[in-house]
Amino acid sequence: SFTSIRLVAGAITLWILVQASSKRRAPGGSWPSAFALLAYAIAFSFAYVGLTTGTGALLLFGAVQIVMIAAGFFGGEQIDRTLVLGWLLAVAGLILLLLPGITAPPALEALFMLIAGVAWGVYSLRGRGSRDALGDTAGNFVRSVPGVLLISALFWTHRSADLEGTALAALSGSLASGLGYAAWYTAMPSLGAIVAANAQLSVPVIAALAGVVLFDEPITARLAISSALVLGGTALAVRRKLTPQGARSSIGT
Repeated sequence: SFTSIRLVAGAITLWILVQASSKRRAPGGSWPSAFALLAYAIAFSFAYVGLTTGTGALLLFGAVQIVMIAAGFFGGEQIDRTLVLGWLLAVAGLILLLLPGITAPPALEALFMLIAGVAWGVYSLRGRGSRDALGDTAGNFVRSVPGVLLISALFWTHRSADLEGTALAALSGSLASGLGYAAWYTAMPSLGAIVAANAQLSVPVIAALAGVVLFDEPITARLAISSALVLGGTALAVRRKLTPQGARSSIGT
């Protein structure tokens, strides 16, 4: 229920924004990107119910890292010591943040989370060629709606949604998913695959810091250190400009 409401709300919000923009045009995107988005959302919804937050995040972001770094490596993006250092710092910070919640995962849920990570990595990579982030994201969301509604119909007897849950799902779809994914597609062309993979590691830290600001959650030494490692490592990678080096990349200076 949550996933279907989230994607439908995101599609509606983005379609309205595209139509209201100064350059009115049909939503862009593509079917392969929409399929990757749908696969991510569905696999994640099946996975998270059986995993702890720490375990799920490590599986998800681990799969994302492998897909995106491999794509950048074989696509000719340069990898130097600064980028490697930034990535190692960010990974260390993420593990420190999530370590208390890591447990041995159930096999099926772990598989679904790995599928979600691969799908999100593919969806992100397809954003490298986007020239209209809002229009492309809108088109991808709109194309994903028939699929998510079909899957929701197949699991209709397992639905669970009250008014508050529906409202939260709609807000999540409109803001966090719809507008957030459009912002991500805006950044992807200038980041490159490897730096974008590094930037993904900051998501759990930003979410934890948002909990401190919005919900008065305590600031622990572990959160402070992990935040410094992840955000510092991400900053090292993002500030570095990637340059193509042919079919493969090498570790330089």
